[in-house]
Amino acid sequence: MAGHAIREWQRTALLRLLFAAALSGAQAQPTAADASVQGPDSASANGSYFASRLLPPKSEGSCPPNIGPMYQADAIVTGTDMRQRPWGFAQTLREVLVKSSGDPRLNDDPRTAQLAVHADRFVACFDYVDMMAAVPLHDDQGTSDRPHKLTVYFIPAEIDALLAQFGDKPWRGERPIVVPVLLVHGRKPPPYVLSAEIPAGEEQRGSFATAARQFGMDVRVPSDVELLAWGASAGHFPGEPPPSSAGEAIVVGQLDWSETLPGWIGKWRMHWQGADYEWGISGVNYDAAFRNIVRGVVLAASGAGSPDQGN
Repeated sequence: MAGHAIREWQRTALLRLLFAAALSGAQAQPTAADASVQGPDSASANGSYFASRLLPPKSEGSCPPNIGPMYQADAIVTGTDMRQRPWGFAQTLREVLVKSSGDPRLNDDPRTAQLAVHADRFVACFDYVDMMAAVPLHDDQGTSDRPHKLTVYFIPAEIDALLAQFGDKPWRGERPIVVPVLLVHGRKPPPYVLSAEIPAGEEQRGSFATAARQFGMDVRVPSDVELLAWGASAGHFPGEPPPSSAGEAIVVGQLDWSETLPGWIGKWRMHWQGADYEWGISGVNYDAAFRNIVRGVVLAASGAGSPDQGN
């Protein structure tokens, strides 16, 4: 009995010692305030779980200076390891080829698909940002599956050489700002003209901006005052688009929700540099509809083709 009691006492003492060590280790983990003063070479900034929680991980590799926005792109991936990094490289290569050339058709070109398999060959550097950095963590459960924004910077000379292989070239110079003038018939009445101020269009304005960035473009949603000057309202909508300029491509159109498809039906018109263009899309969400608008402007403005190509 005495020996048994001694063994029980020893086991209890060992458990207490282990618990104290674990508690000490947990208290030693840096807080967000501590992490803000740590240098980039500290142990918590190397892309580990705690680094992703507190600081963006370091860039993988030294990035050459002056890599412009046309040669970089983002993708949302799981974790910072190799599970989705090749997929992220492939996606961003497609976007960079389109942005840098102004030719959206390259995204679905079979030659692009072949290059995307080895996209790492054209990468200058990349880094990650934890998309849930502001979310408090209670334990380590699922930390390797956190979503991250992977930003990939490609070597400009390599991308330009790939474009030359396609018979394309970089789209240099100033790009027009996309100005949408859209009459929206949504799921619920009343219809409205998308403006910079109307509350009903808040999500659509954000979606438009995202679509424009994917093509290396900017978008400007008109104000209520501008729309009034153009005679654009829900009750009276212009059939002809206002004249575009070198700095702005004005697209007039209508976006209708269809329960039978289901999805949005979009029809657009643009007068650009003496030519009239009409194109559209159907059975999509409004993210795809806005990408279709920007894609058409890019094709016409870059001289790569007609807006209705490849719809």
